[in-house]
Amino acid sequence: MLEDILIPLFAVGLAEIGDKTQLSLLLLSAKTKKHLQLLSGALLAFLIVDGIAILFCSYIANLLPIKLLKIFSGIVFIILGVLILRENEGKAESKSFFKNSFISGFVLIFMTEWGDKTQIASGLFVTKYNALMVLTGTMIALTLLSLMAIYSGKFISKKIDKKVTAKIAGIVFILTGISFLLI
Repeated sequence: MLEDILIPLFAVGLAEIGDKTQLSLLLLSAKTKKHLQLLSGALLAFLIVDGIAILFCSYIANLLPIKLLKIFSGIVFIILGVLILRENEGKAESKSFFKNSFISGFVLIFMTEWGDKTQIASGLFVTKYNALMVLTGTMIALTLLSLMAIYSGKFISKKIDKKVTAKIAGIVFILTGISFLLI
């Protein structure tokens, strides 16, 4: 039973280190003071996305082609990057998507994690291990990595000007989106 938690925890944890998700959370956390809301939104999205994968095993990957999921994720990243840059220039509406940290974290993770390697891996682990234990291990890994990313972003935001951070975040999101479209 312990291996049912530990194997997904380590596998997902290692696969997710330095992933777009962690970079995105780091950048978003530099834009907000509501880090707990950001974490809560991200974790709820992870729970839904990975929970669905675990419930339906790896069928999610068969519903839509991975290429289509990557294109969709790429477009979402580009849109978010443009919104970050527009907000930084003061061109965005006062009620920005980024003002609500919970929604920012949730939407970012929910929209971009479909078809991700860790989501598919979580579903595949169910073929060998207990589904509830796989979900537990996966969520522990994602929680720990998300906490590290958000804490790092909080630290960086104190050291670097917010406008510079926002420009970097916007550019990184756009480049990430482009890389999804090219691969």
